[in-house]
Amino acid sequence: MKRVSSLLLLLLATLCLHAQTVNRLYSKAYGDSTKPAIIFLHGGPGYNSVSFELSTAQKLAGKGYYVIVYDQRGCGRSKNFPGAKFTLKENLSDIDVIYEHYHIKKAALIGHSWGGTLATFYTYDHPDRVSKLVLLSSPISYPDAFKTILHNCTEVYKKRNDTANLRYMDMLAHMDTTSLAYAGYLFIHASNCGLYTPAASSKERDEILKTMSADTLSPLLKENDIIPVRGIYDDIHYTTLNTGSLLDEMNAKHVWVFGIYGNEDGLFDKTQWDDIATHTGKNNFALVNGSSHNVFIDQQKAFINLVISIMNS
Repeated sequence: MKRVSSLLLLLLATLCLHAQTVNRLYSKAYGDSTKPAIIFLHGGPGYNSVSFELSTAQKLAGKGYYVIVYDQRGCGRSKNFPGAKFTLKENLSDIDVIYEHYHIKKAALIGHSWGGTLATFYTYDHPDRVSKLVLLSSPISYPDAFKTILHNCTEVYKKRNDTANLRYMDMLAHMDTTSLAYAGYLFIHASNCGLYTPAASSKERDEILKTMSADTLSPLLKENDIIPVRGIYDDIHYTTLNTGSLLDEMNAKHVWVFGIYGNEDGLFDKTQWDDIATHTGKNNFALVNGSSHNVFIDQQKAFINLVISIMNS
């Protein structure tokens, strides 16, 4: 009897925790729940899903999919997590909550940037729950991405004859490359150097950005929360990660892995793209012309068509 009571208490505690997490996690679904499910995992750590939600979620759902977006704990509109450590385990558990809340048995995961890393860990743990894993502008090797950012920013500052920032690049080159400060400084310089932006915009992209900037959620487009960043860093030192071996193991288990990247994304170089294609398979890797880090904004039609092709494969 005592054992039954203990099990009931454990079940009630689990259900209570689940309900609390659902209420604290911001999420939104688009489209028909009977259609194939796609869950979008945003980048960061510390960013949010607003850019994808305002630009692409509804349009993708209109192609016949059940698209779900959510803000990871501590990010964007998911702030109320007292006592949370913002660990990888907590973040993976939150994905379980999304599955359960929307009654999803299997879904395609589209992971943008850091979101691709999070999606990789989830797929590795739950291959039976993931129909497709789509790495969207997502590093496999973070050290390689940081080296590329440092190189590309240095070249930009040389062209600008910006001696002050070149001194910063030299300082960064001598920092601890595994530190959170190193990563943070590099991301700031990447933005300053336009590494996230295509060289030439398009009418489609300009219209998307105009619509996004007019929305009441637009302030969140510039928000990046440091607390979840520190949580992930303290837990797994994400700056040192290389998920190539995980992807290879998943491939051996016949898990579908795909890559979508922009050919003007300053976080990557040809060596990295070739390495990523090795892990996804060349036929499952796409390099989108005229696009940088946010492929779903820079070349939205091409992105949606690629997702449709992946979902139909």
